[in-house]
Amino acid sequence: MTSNLPSIVIVGRPNVGKSTLFNRLTGTRRSIVTNEPGITRDRIYGSANWDGRAFEVVDTGGIVPEEKAGIPGEILRQARVAIENAARVVQVVDGRVGLLPLDAELAQLLRRAGKPPLLAVNKVDSPQQAAMAAPFYELSDAVFPISAEHGFGVDTLLDAITQDLPRGESTESEPDINISIIGRPNVGKSTLLNRLVGAERAIVSSEPGTTRDMVDTVVERGGKSYRFLDTAGIRRKGKTKLVAEKLSVIMARQHLERADVALLVADASVGVTSHDATIASYAEQSGRSVIIVMNKWDLALEAARAKATKEKKTGAKEMTVSTGKLLSEYEPLVRERFKFLAYAPVVFLSALTGERVEKVYTLIDRVAAARQRRISTGELNRWLGSVDLERGTSPASRKVKIYYITQATAAPPTFVLFTNQTKPLHFSYQRFLENRLRAAFDFTGTPIRFTQRLKKREGRRRGSDR
Repeated sequence: MTSNLPSIVIVGRPNVGKSTLFNRLTGTRRSIVTNEPGITRDRIYGSANWDGRAFEVVDTGGIVPEEKAGIPGEILRQARVAIENAARVVQVVDGRVGLLPLDAELAQLLRRAGKPPLLAVNKVDSPQQAAMAAPFYELSDAVFPISAEHGFGVDTLLDAITQDLPRGESTESEPDINISIIGRPNVGKSTLLNRLVGAERAIVSSEPGTTRDMVDTVVERGGKSYRFLDTAGIRRKGKTKLVAEKLSVIMARQHLERADVALLVADASVGVTSHDATIASYAEQSGRSVIIVMNKWDLALEAARAKATKEKKTGAKEMTVSTGKLLSEYEPLVRERFKFLAYAPVVFLSALTGERVEKVYTLIDRVAAARQRRISTGELNRWLGSVDLERGTSPASRKVKIYYITQATAAPPTFVLFTNQTKPLHFSYQRFLENRLRAAFDFTGTPIRFTQRLKKREGRRRGSDR
């Protein structure tokens, strides 16, 4: 997240309560909190205000300084990026466990970086337990016994955090467009985020399920601001064994509600799976606009060319499989698997190489505009007059008549139909109307909703409608 606010970075070894403190300071439940260590991996951003001083709060993954490889190494690298830009660093330690060598090593690392930490001795639930903080004075004079869970001592810590910060409210404004990146694990969501942002904002690993919290990043581009929300890979219910993984799935669906547009990422080298379709249904049901992103297109093209070469007779040179030819064969298959997202545009790209990624921003702008589109009542009813309503089929015993239409809301566009019946329109009739409406107006990528009201006739005689 880009911000003009002073940055307060929370660090510490795994499972000392960093995310609980983050949630306490920001007044949110952004970071996942469980008893399992190693939950937070990427940098998580939030904002807070104390005594008229606004600041940014950054939650980092549990740091193990000597670990240089794999995900622990990536966590350390991500934390270093945050620490470099920090106005102040809060190191969280566990008062119940006591001072450990890892705590001392991390404090030394921070001092060498020119960021001497404020030590928040967590899990001290009352003044009577404050003596638990005594051993930590070996590391610093700035020691604060707190309970991030219950709030004890947090106000004193906040006084210390903000003592040199300027007074004033946040001048941040809401981004123009919020985009959620969703999909099953290991389809390249974090790689796509990093490519769109132009920086290594999220940890990328071949290990599925690397992202657990939601990572949000604001990008300024062409006079617009875009907030990208990279969510955890949504697993099948039966495949989520760890509590953290179950929570990350729940939170991914909750964070989808914060978005205007969902980038549904699937693996083009594998094809659309039934699980991809299930995840797509979450976005459709939530009313988000959708762009289907078929990632790893380079691998799909490479596989197609290898197959064509293998099938060619021995001695022949490699067959040419053009991108256009493969697209013409592949896109109908994608459309078939995502039938209920017929309105969603599809883009084939490689987040790893950057091929065709630029198209994503163009589609986001178009889809976001369609989501907010409003059609005047006069224009809608002129359109209604041009539609051959007899072509719409409905099994209703009574012939459907639509007298009038008006748009109630946008995001997503919702239309009120005044008809001659109280029963909901049959889904096939609604689909007919939706198709005609989309043919007349650009609602690319956004779902359309219809509600129905019975038109009351004034002064009608008894039996006159029979």
